Amino acid sequence: MLTYTTYSEAGGVGKTTLTANLADAHTQQGRDVLVIDLDPQQGSLTYLLGIPASRDDGEADNIARHLIDRPKGEFSDLIQDTPYDFDVIPSHDMLENLPQLLTKAQEIAEDLDEEFAPNDQLRQVLSAAGIPDKYDTVIVDPPATAGPQLYNAVSATRSLVLPVEPTGKGIQSVEGLEDMVVNLEDTLGFNVGILAIVPNGIGSTSNQEQYLAEIQDLGYDAPVALRDRSSLFEGCWDQQCTAFYYVGYHRSGRRDYEVETLDKLRDLAAHIEEVGDQ
Repeated sequence: MLTYTTYSEAGGVGKTTLTANLADAHTQQGRDVLVIDLDPQQGSLTYLLGIPASRDDGEADNIARHLIDRPKGEFSDLIQDTPYDFDVIPSHDMLENLPQLLTKAQEIAEDLDEEFAPNDQLRQVLSAAGIPDKYDTVIVDPPATAGPQLYNAVSATRSLVLPVEPTGKGIQSVEGLEDMVVNLEDTLGFNVGILAIVPNGIGSTSNQEQYLAEIQDLGYDAPVALRDRSSLFEGCWDQQCTAFYYVGYHRSGRRDYEVETLDKLRDLAAHIEEVGDQ
């Protein structure tokens, strides 16, 4: 089973856009894919894919309720279909209060002399719901901040795919990856793998090409580099769809450079499958 978390400590690097398009690309290669949106922001994967969800309904069952062991229904009822043939568990506003909710749930469990691991709840919920038997690929999209959403995502997947910008700030984040991974491993108590680093938004300047070379020199696997495709990806957000769907249904004519980007996304998905399935 292939499982990974798409994560970046910096916002605005295309984390959620990459997640949606990798899910689409994996599905095109015959995989049964589930994407879990743990990001409480309004502009999350749930919005990008146009998933109907009662985010602000505190009485509705949602992923946060299951993580604190207070569900209102079956976990399978949270799963929603998409036009892209992969499934999604949508975000909910309750995720914003997940740190406090998990702390309260842990205190209640301790009072009852029960075990409760706040950073391992997602893995346990997925296992209890039989998700590993129903899907061969699970991708989790947490917010770009350290906290229980990220910890639960990594605990459930054990692997990371990391988009980065080819800028000075991006290189600093790449150089800090080792520290970030060590901190995650210390917090969670297991080894965390990096399946791929994805330079995203590369332009034609020599400095940006230099940054790409530096990423590779640091010893990290960057199987593809995505050029600056602002028009394509902004169009995805406008139309609330993946890039594959956008090019197929919302572009009036073929643009070879966009087709090349879609091919690179498929290549990236294939590489992640090869590395992650080992």
